[in-house]
Amino acid sequence: MSLSVAEQLTQLNAARQLVLQDSGLYPQIVQGILPIVGANAGLELRRWGADFLAETFASPLLIAQEKERLSIVILQTLRELLENQAEDHNVIKSVIQAAASIYALVFRYIISNQHDSATWDRMVAIKSNIFRRWDTASGGIRVCCIKFVQRVVQVQTPGVVADPRRPEQNEVSLALVPREHPLIPPSRLEPEALGLLDRLLNVFHEETRDVILVNATLNCLGTLIRTRQSAANKIITALLNFNPLKQPNSPMTPKLKVQIKSMEKTTRMVLMNVLRRNENGPFAGRIRQYIDRLAQTRFETFDEGSKKRGLPSEPTDGLDNAKRMRLGAELPDRPGPPPLPPGPVSHAQLFTLSGERGLTSFDVTQLPIDLIVRITVPVLHRIEQSAVDAAISAVRSRYLTLKKTQAAQAQATTQPAGEDEEDYEPDFEPTEEQVVNKTDNLPPEDPIQLPPDLALGRFKLPQPPPLTLEETEQIGKGTISRVFSMMSVLEEPSTTKRQKPGLNRLAGSSYDRDAWMTVITRLATRASAGLDDEDASDNEEAESKGTIARQTPKPSLSDGIRETLWKFIIEDFRARIPIAISWLNEEWFNDRMQSQNQDGPKAKKRPPKDHYNKWMLKILDSIVPFLDAKDKVLIRFLSEIPALDKRVLDRVKGLAKDPERVTLAVNALYYLVLVRPPVREICIDAMVDLWRNFEDAKAPAAKLLKKLRPDVLNEDTPLPPPIESIKSPPSEDSKEGLPSASVKGEGIPSTPNAVAAAG
Repeated sequence: MSLSVAEQLTQLNAARQLVLQDSGLYPQIVQGILPIVGANAGLELRRWGADFLAETFASPLLIAQEKERLSIVILQTLRELLENQAEDHNVIKSVIQAAASIYALVFRYIISNQHDSATWDRMVAIKSNIFRRWDTASGGIRVCCIKFVQRVVQVQTPGVVADPRRPEQNEVSLALVPREHPLIPPSRLEPEALGLLDRLLNVFHEETRDVILVNATLNCLGTLIRTRQSAANKIITALLNFNPLKQPNSPMTPKLKVQIKSMEKTTRMVLMNVLRRNENGPFAGRIRQYIDRLAQTRFETFDEGSKKRGLPSEPTDGLDNAKRMRLGAELPDRPGPPPLPPGPVSHAQLFTLSGERGLTSFDVTQLPIDLIVRITVPVLHRIEQSAVDAAISAVRSRYLTLKKTQAAQAQATTQPAGEDEEDYEPDFEPTEEQVVNKTDNLPPEDPIQLPPDLALGRFKLPQPPPLTLEETEQIGKGTISRVFSMMSVLEEPSTTKRQKPGLNRLAGSSYDRDAWMTVITRLATRASAGLDDEDASDNEEAESKGTIARQTPKPSLSDGIRETLWKFIIEDFRARIPIAISWLNEEWFNDRMQSQNQDGPKAKKRPPKDHYNKWMLKILDSIVPFLDAKDKVLIRFLSEIPALDKRVLDRVKGLAKDPERVTLAVNALYYLVLVRPPVREICIDAMVDLWRNFEDAKAPAAKLLKKLRPDVLNEDTPLPPPIESIKSPPSEDSKEGLPSASVKGEGIPSTPNAVAAAG
């Protein structure tokens, strides 16, 4: 005889009371109820079964080993309940909560049982079903999905391994998974977890916010910040960019007001918890500023002063206007500002309109400026305009009265003092002759003397004397030396990946060592561009006319900067090779601009100097002797400088003289063949030269020439070495950095055919 649903629920509730009293009965009860509460049972039984399973795996009374064993048993039941399309919402929510509790248990089981693919397939099917419901289900189910996603991200990201010798005691994370695991490879699960985290954080950037989902996400992020340091920075950054007080376009209703306050409080609690756990962390300062800004925005958005009781509609003294008219009762007028004290008056006394001793004796400078702003701005908003106008009028009248008093006192002091009283003779009347004699005895008037009340004019310091050429050069050298001495103490560029600002960036705007190097390189290349050439042409013209004797040209300030910059790079060229590349790019660009000006309407008499080739060869000659066989600095240098010619390749071929560096020379040439098509042919010619003239380079060069130029290997007799052999010393032009006239296409390309030689 089958029992009714009510009788079955009564027995199930009795079984639940038994396991609450004795947790050792959980295994028997769980396995016994699964056939009763399965997918084919009634709705009430399915609801009870889903709630009981969620409660069982969330209970701290059941030990972890039993939970792990029972989680494998209930997987099929949870899957069948989720795959029922017409399933009740309450059942779905409880099943998702149970799945969130057992995901870590199943994951730990799969780590130890690498060949149980059936169990992992059931878990993957449950996970996929929950992910599909995440964006389309009702609000309550989506909250449960967010909790499940949080557990997945926590499990599928590496955590801290407390004791490698006892993995059962460690937290379940990706750090416990072997790298070659066939079912749960870390290379696939970690990107999935990071993608889920980005999808979880996307709720902060949506235009239409669901407050329940935002609060559920915020409550889940606190656990991830505490347990997963690898994801903490991303989460905190997303929270700091989130504005919970952002008002939607809809009007501010009481319901919306409560929702916004709820989001703001939850966000503030999460960040305060993070700050409390690590008060000296890298985000501590930003979190404090964010919380302060949030409090100020909350005060401005929701005026807390509106909660205060409003003014009474009737006067508190019981006298309305009619009664005042009838009884003659009148309120006293508002007291005016107290008069100014006698004697000198300070600015504080001039603007103080209150007579209370406590206010006048208080030192407002003891308060922080942000607190003063918070107090002053709301108070100014509440003051009536009439009261402000009355206060301004009172201060204005005080100022005008004080100004008149000071003017009268100044006029009284300028008048001559009267005669003594004892010399006063009322009966004496001086004659006209006596008056004339008295005026003759007065001192003569000084026409230059100014009236005493006339203010002095603006004082201006005289201009300093102009600096001589030697003083200017000395000061410039001192400035450059101080800048370079500061380079060693500046912070090194960060090794973390930063978002590149793009082509429209502003050079030298980051205020670090790279920014200072940009300023220095542009001072060396662009500050005096063309000026040295004009001085040299003027000297040559004067020499040709015989007006002056030939003088040794003095090094300019730009050349001094270049020399110091070259020494700075050579001191540690492996770490400072990016500075050299940036500098040479500036030199090449400046030389191109000067060459274009030479061809323009304002052409100069003398061609501009070739600074790029001079300093590029000088840097290359300085670093080549110190390169070893495994050094990659040369390849980077050659691949990133703007232009190459045969003189550079001659120095590369010179490395083949050392048997240990033959491979470096061949690899450098082959790399240029691959990545710089404009110099492909001359690099292949250099490789052919290595094959013909260097015994140690024949084997590696021949291997590459089979693909690049196979017809050369079929020659019976090698050709004689080219005229520009590596054995010949560099020319004087090469030493000075000037292009040689015997080599076509060297230096800065000036023709369309020569442009192909510039990478």
